Amino acid sequence: MKNRFIFLLLLFESLTPSSFCQSIVEKNNREKTVFQTAQPWRPTIDVRGDVAVVYGVGGNPSDRNKNQKFEDRVNSWREHGYQTHFMTGIAWGEYKDYFTGLWDGKSHLDEGQVQLNGDTIWHGHLVPYIVPTNNYLKYLKENHIKRVIDAGIDAIYLEEPEFWARAGYSDAFKKEWKNFYHFDWRPQDASPENTYLSNKLKYHLYYKALEDVFTYAKEYGKSKGMNVRCYVPTHSLINYSQWMIVSPEASLSSMKCVDGYIAQIWTGTSREPNYYNGLPKERVFETAFLEYSSMESMTAPTGRKMFFLTDPIEDRSQDWIDYKKNYEATFTAQLLYPNIDNYEIMPWPERIYEGLYPKSKGSRERIKIPQHYSTQMQVMINALNDMPISQNKVSGTQGISVLLANSLMFQRFPTHNGYEDPQLSNFYGQALPFVKRGVPVKTVHIENLPFAKTLKDTKVLLMTYSNMKPLTAESHDFLAEWVKNGGIIVYSGRDNDPYQTVQEWWNTGDNHYEAPSDHLFDKMGIGRSPKEGEYKYGKGFIYILRHDPKEYVLTNQGDQEFVETVKELFEQKAKFEKMIFKNNFFLQRGNYDLVSVMDESVSNEPYVVSGLFVDLFDPKLPIVSEKIVQPGSQAFLYDIKKIKKAKNPCILASAARIYNEEIRSGKYSFTTKSPINTVNSMRIFLPSKPLSCSIEDKNGKIVENSFYEWDSISKTCYLSFDNNPEGITVIIQF
Repeated sequence: MKNRFIFLLLLFESLTPSSFCQSIVEKNNREKTVFQTAQPWRPTIDVRGDVAVVYGVGGNPSDRNKNQKFEDRVNSWREHGYQTHFMTGIAWGEYKDYFTGLWDGKSHLDEGQVQLNGDTIWHGHLVPYIVPTNNYLKYLKENHIKRVIDAGIDAIYLEEPEFWARAGYSDAFKKEWKNFYHFDWRPQDASPENTYLSNKLKYHLYYKALEDVFTYAKEYGKSKGMNVRCYVPTHSLINYSQWMIVSPEASLSSMKCVDGYIAQIWTGTSREPNYYNGLPKERVFETAFLEYSSMESMTAPTGRKMFFLTDPIEDRSQDWIDYKKNYEATFTAQLLYPNIDNYEIMPWPERIYEGLYPKSKGSRERIKIPQHYSTQMQVMINALNDMPISQNKVSGTQGISVLLANSLMFQRFPTHNGYEDPQLSNFYGQALPFVKRGVPVKTVHIENLPFAKTLKDTKVLLMTYSNMKPLTAESHDFLAEWVKNGGIIVYSGRDNDPYQTVQEWWNTGDNHYEAPSDHLFDKMGIGRSPKEGEYKYGKGFIYILRHDPKEYVLTNQGDQEFVETVKELFEQKAKFEKMIFKNNFFLQRGNYDLVSVMDESVSNEPYVVSGLFVDLFDPKLPIVSEKIVQPGSQAFLYDIKKIKKAKNPCILASAARIYNEEIRSGKYSFTTKSPINTVNSMRIFLPSKPLSCSIEDKNGKIVENSFYEWDSISKTCYLSFDNNPEGITVIIQF
């Protein structure tokens, strides 16, 4: 019996794809990759993620064609093998029936967010950004959430809880102010304190709104025997702060009804300019790297699910060359977080595959997505379908973190007393000097300090209160205890911004501190308003620099003292390893190698990777023994040497999703599916040169314009043929 069992086991292994290879295969009930769409299924947008997130009961406000019912759109995706979830905006959406009075007989356009000049802030025609009143939330629950759950949807995404910093002048907001603060509304432009109070309220309103709607969704779902999961797709704290938008962000960690998030990071957010060496410009990779970090750190201590999003294009009209370059940058940045393996592979496939955009910069010719780019993009997103979690770390000195707080969003608009923080330079002044030197800086959210794991990987914490304020005194208990046990803080700040004096916990009740930092310093026994220098507390240290961090990046070479201070503390006081400065990041993740080389760094040298690879940023999937990555660019490689011991065929890369994979003696077959009007490009590992390769459509006819070629050095076969969502069958004899 024992021998028979062994024989059956060996037989089973011989019939399944090798564990050494990528396995981009169909798996039931996976929710690893998702995409959002307001459209019904059609062959041009059949992108083959796990989940189609169907947008809006009434569709997307920007769509012109909204004739198809929500339930019909959902069913169209289900009929083609997709799981279906639901997404809509919480701060805006296709809610014209509410605003125009069709729902309850009353116009509610007065509930839009209003700025100082009296103008409503619009997201589209009759689509204002919303002050989330109780009546609006009642409408959202009754007319949208209930209907969605009745349609069998058990996962709901309420995206972009956004209140513009420049808003806060509507009657609806004034009523919410009175209910929250118990005194009459105050115009936020009149003082820093009013601004701070206004933004705290905006922050609270969308926290309450999400909690209200999600609680209803879970309770109503439970009444129908369903476990409804609730997610928040949101921009990063960094982006919202830079764009002057207020949102709950990290405070959602305290909300039990939130199951996870989508990190809405893409070219459109990451190309926002920032300063370094006195020069404002787009730094897409570096910004994306920090944005993804802020999202990872927001949820890491909680264990909640996080999807990373990136977009092959963006909201603003650019040319296809621009889209491709920046997609590679953001795509690489997201993969440098090896603890995240869930992805929104794209939003709005309809605009990616069917939209018209400039052929090149300055060109008047507008074209659909070029074939080479659609193929490359599909290779990339199909790699995401199988991207593993990895214990490996990004190359470079580990343990440097920057402290963030939700109040980063509170001090952005308007400017008071002449104090400015151009392009969020008080944040980037702490982060960019190290990212540009190849140090994989992390971010830490002050709201998450109560979670024990929040600071476990941090050796030196960089912080300032020039651009944010701690919302509770308790956060200083955690920071002081961490330093006492051996942590190191480098605090940068003159503590003279106008928000230091707002009426808050550090200067009310029993507290009489001129600045919140004084409360922290007092806890560590170094007194109030200490001078610049080094102070010991317990086993750790705090070093105070009396410069606002913006000064490190607003001038050329302004970061030298700051960098040297951190370096010395890291190497000498903490007695960690030598801090390494370089111009690149490198990560091995499963069979994948990821490289990003930065400009404006310690050198202009390229990064060279040697071995045997498939170049996944090249739609032809060439075999390369050496990849030279120049400053300002990235590489995404499949390491063939990691599958050398494989005995069975397997797919290394594909611009289509693989189904019905089957191995028999001398025969390998599978089916591919991907959007129509695109071209598949595949690289397959085979134990020996193929004797034949048949590529057939669903009717068994040979697919035209198909070919294959063998590479003896890598033992791989390259295939190319036109995609079809109905399926193309490949049969290889070897």
